[in-house]
Amino acid sequence: MAERTTTRVAYIDWVRGFACLMMFQTHCYDSWLGGAARASGFFKLSQLGGTLPAPLFLFLAGVSCALVTDRLRQKGMKANEIARTTILRGGEVFLLALLFRLQEFLLGMGHAPWTDLLRVDILNAIGLSLVMTGLAGRIAAVGGTDDVSRLRTRSIGIAAAIAAVIAIVTPLLWTTWQPHWRAWWLESYINGVHTFGTPQPWLFPLFPWAAFAFAGLAAGFLLQTDWARQKETAAMFLAGVGGVVLAALGIWLDARPVQLYAVHDFWHTSPNFFLVRTGVVMVILFAGYAWCRWGAGQWGFSPLIELGKSSLLVYWVHIEFVYGGLSILPKRGVGIGAATAGLLAIFTAMTMLAIFRNRFQGRAGEIVAFFRRAVRA
Repeated sequence: MAERTTTRVAYIDWVRGFACLMMFQTHCYDSWLGGAARASGFFKLSQLGGTLPAPLFLFLAGVSCALVTDRLRQKGMKANEIARTTILRGGEVFLLALLFRLQEFLLGMGHAPWTDLLRVDILNAIGLSLVMTGLAGRIAAVGGTDDVSRLRTRSIGIAAAIAAVIAIVTPLLWTTWQPHWRAWWLESYINGVHTFGTPQPWLFPLFPWAAFAFAGLAAGFLLQTDWARQKETAAMFLAGVGGVVLAALGIWLDARPVQLYAVHDFWHTSPNFFLVRTGVVMVILFAGYAWCRWGAGQWGFSPLIELGKSSLLVYWVHIEFVYGGLSILPKRGVGIGAATAGLLAIFTAMTMLAIFRNRFQGRAGEIVAFFRRAVRA
């Protein structure tokens, strides 16, 4: 049995589980709704909610990286070893992303083009973003200081600066600075061109998506400062207020008559929209904290916390039952009611899968021994 999650970790798991729920509803309604339902306001609202999961997953990856890095620094681990730990974890996620693309290609054999093997999806972005945050952590330790407080301050500054740079140059890399490399699969990691020659908004290139991981990295180190540890509730409340301020600032900047870029695309590349989404993510983070501390987030069983602990697994599995050949409903062939029932089935099944994985992870030996005793009896 897994140990009970602490409040500090529980709210991160809860928010990650919330991201899974938003991902499920986005994918289910997108895959199954057909006819007039696809033109309804309900569908548009559903897809608007679909703008949340990716920044949430990336932001939380950055937060988790900060928590791990800070803990290892406090234990006295060398900077190179800490960076190696994070970079290897990012590399592992990236390799899993490539394996996932191979699986989807094989399951769609005869229908999927081979170029899908090199598509830049959310797992690719998370993996490479973790590698980049690991490198940023190592840069913060240049000079050999062992003062954990100073390292936090440096890490916050570096992470915030990198997030800002990525957000600022993204519109240029998608338009006037588009590199036009012959290796489209490599350029796709910069701006998501894939095989189409122009950036595709449904892909997940490092520009702008890695910026959310660095924003999370900065937030994670801020939450690890001595003051934030001693005044956790106040720190989380300020994070929520800061999120509101960032979102309002992004909206205000976008309303200004002067724009800095030749091509302005608020919903896909604008730094203003990055501010808005980062602000919304920070508000959700505070809401998750409040729910887990004062609400029902940890009153016994919490489906979202269970999902959050196994987010990679449920992401991997649910895709085939929603978009793949094992889709439980006809694609683009049902109405809102049937799609909602399908969503409930997916949510229930993925929650059960997560519970099984969380309860029995690392207990393979015990399970085998149990069956051996049963056979002998």
